[in-house]
Amino acid sequence: MEGNMNTGNKDLKTNGDHILNNSGMGEDFVPDGVKGWSFGAFFLNWIWAIMNNTWIGLLCLIPFIGFVMAIILGIKGREWAWKNRRWQNFQHFDRVQKRWSFWGVTLLVLVPVLGLLAALMIPTLSSFLVK
Repeated sequence: MEGNMNTGNKDLKTNGDHILNNSGMGEDFVPDGVKGWSFGAFFLNWIWAIMNNTWIGLLCLIPFIGFVMAIILGIKGREWAWKNRRWQNFQHFDRVQKRWSFWGVTLLVLVPVLGLLAALMIPTLSSFLVK
């Protein structure tokens, strides 16, 4: 279904095949597929915020506010990233945000697993080295 949405002096085509790239312009209209949960923004919040020019995300560094801001970034992060940074096209944006999410979830899983392995291996190794 094709439709035009007038946002000031620009018409944005939203027929699924072609979307005028309005990223980085701070406009209210965002294409379909931009909105959604961002694991990258949630787990890697302040680093993600800097790399996506979403400076409000630095509030994650403030104690007691950080966790709430991380949840807000998870909810609104993709939309803010689209509005605050210029992207080549939607596919580029989606690819980069999926990488952020992949690494956010990977680190969430990998760090505890490595900690558990270290907790299990250190006593074994220390008793082996003492003998």
